[in-house]
Amino acid sequence: MTREVKGDPVGKVVVGVSGSLGSMTALHRAVGEAQVRDAEVWAVLAWQVPNGTLGSRVLLDVSLSERCRADAVGRLREAIGTAFGGRGPGMRLSGIAVRGTPGAALVHTADDPDDLLVLGTGVRSAVRRLVRPSVAHYCLAHAACPVLTVPPSPLQAEHDTMHRRNTWRAPLDLRELAPSRTREEADGSSDLDV
Repeated sequence: MTREVKGDPVGKVVVGVSGSLGSMTALHRAVGEAQVRDAEVWAVLAWQVPNGTLGSRVLLDVSLSERCRADAVGRLREAIGTAFGGRGPGMRLSGIAVRGTPGAALVHTADDPDDLLVLGTGVRSAVRRLVRPSVAHYCLAHAACPVLTVPPSPLQAEHDTMHRRNTWRAPLDLRELAPSRTREEADGSSDLDV
């Protein structure tokens, strides 16, 4: 799936999409990288059958598997729609729902050395690291192509702060929401003599 553009091989730009703010930031960066490279974007959402490894390795219930796949496709469409609204990314973007763990699905999809794998990253708590291994670490260790990790959007920190505040039911000071103003702007005075 390699194309020749201006004498340079160009692969696809593969990006992991989960619907999180970090994955939305990565999706926008992937589109930017694809425009520079004149490449196609493949947005990948990994899915698994619930209840662990047995259900994900052995096809026990075809209808359950199809429902999970349909749900993943719906979440992927919603994430792409949320990221770009009704106008779209302005280029060809293929959405792919892949059955498997996120790291393995992304590495398998970005299998050409000319591809670029784009991932959103962020700060993870100790509990989350124990429960879920890092997709970025897996991809960095196993990818056959370059991997671009995108730090979280500045809005992510604000979102996390508000989430913690809501979780702990901390009161909100409305002055934090208003833009800061100087004394002169607030009372209309000025120290300048004209």
